[in-house]
Amino acid sequence: MAAAAQEPALTCFAPHQGLLPVPEVERRLAELARPCVAGERVPLAHAAGRILAEPLLAPRDVPAFDNVAVDGWAFSSASLAAEGPTSLRILAGRAAAGHPFAGEVPPGHALQALTGAPMPAGTDTVAMWEECRVEDATVVIPAGYRPRANRRKAGEDIRAGATVLAAGTRLAPQHLGIAAELGLADLPVFAPLRVALLSSGDELLEPGRPFRAGCVYDANRAMLRALLERLPCTVTDLGILPDDGPSVRRTLLEAAAGHDVIVSSAGASKGAEDHLARTVASEGELAFWQIAMKPGRPFAAGRLGRATYVGLPGNPVAAIVCFLRFARPLLLALAGAPFAPPRPVLLPAAFSFTKGAGRTELLRARLIRTQDGGLAVERIPREGSGILTSLSEADGLVELAAERTRVEPGELVPYHALAALGCG
Repeated sequence: MAAAAQEPALTCFAPHQGLLPVPEVERRLAELARPCVAGERVPLAHAAGRILAEPLLAPRDVPAFDNVAVDGWAFSSASLAAEGPTSLRILAGRAAAGHPFAGEVPPGHALQALTGAPMPAGTDTVAMWEECRVEDATVVIPAGYRPRANRRKAGEDIRAGATVLAAGTRLAPQHLGIAAELGLADLPVFAPLRVALLSSGDELLEPGRPFRAGCVYDANRAMLRALLERLPCTVTDLGILPDDGPSVRRTLLEAAAGHDVIVSSAGASKGAEDHLARTVASEGELAFWQIAMKPGRPFAAGRLGRATYVGLPGNPVAAIVCFLRFARPLLLALAGAPFAPPRPVLLPAAFSFTKGAGRTELLRARLIRTQDGGLAVERIPREGSGILTSLSEADGLVELAAERTRVEPGELVPYHALAALGCG
């Protein structure tokens, strides 16, 4: 009889060490979180959601010239009367955006000036149109007008040579606006991560296939693909792997050879048919396997060849919670952003709750209005890892640290909005 194959020595989850606490999970993920993609330049129109590969330096001042902030009358503040209103002679012509005034405004005169126009020579102040009164060939400026009012100075937003955006910034619409006003047509960004996505288990069925007794439809890949496609990555869907060790090994090694990241769900527990984490441990390196968190205990991460491996739980709620809490920050860091675990806000609880010590718990919750008009969080009581509808009823997650055992109404609890976690 052939000798039984020995399981690899996986010291990071040896029974005497217990489950890995959440702070240690974050520390080990930070060690994995190194950018693994090259840089490229893309047109501004295609840069949304991408991550800057280099600091963005301003090639010019913004605004590039002193300009008019409101529609009104431009004049020199030296012409203002010491007391009372000021009457100024109206100079023929006007200054408008894209159409500078060619001459100079003499002392004691005012020129019609429209928002965005370069400040006319000889002026430093603009009085708002609706605050002034026109009398024949003069305009009356009200008393007390502040010198240099309603003038935007050159460079008051951005100075030439300044670092406007740091490398690692994930480009949001406002960042693209900044690049556009600097006149930049393309930007240096990191290439998208290549992510292989798969599920594991003989009990899983593809949606649309005939139902079979003892099986469940695979909800995880649909959720995870939607979340991944919001990140700077391209996704290869490898489907559902059978509970077969050689097949799992072959698929994982092929995926690792052609991808930057492998994201799996199920197959990371310690059951006889959970082959994914075991394969990574024997063929690569696991940073951890099994964590002290509910939902989400069977969560693993490590490396397989040049690829980073993320093994999510099989239960749908646990899979999505672990992705949002841990995998998403890791993937963004691999794509070039700083590693930044999500940070909750503190809000008063509108519930009571008791838990055991030693394990972090994330409770599904929703925001409610209190009688005084403030915000509080209400716990959604259906908390099983397979009750996916409870997550659809939630606005966010309350995170209770391992050492916290009790919550009373009115106490502050850490709250992660789903939208802030990329699931809004």
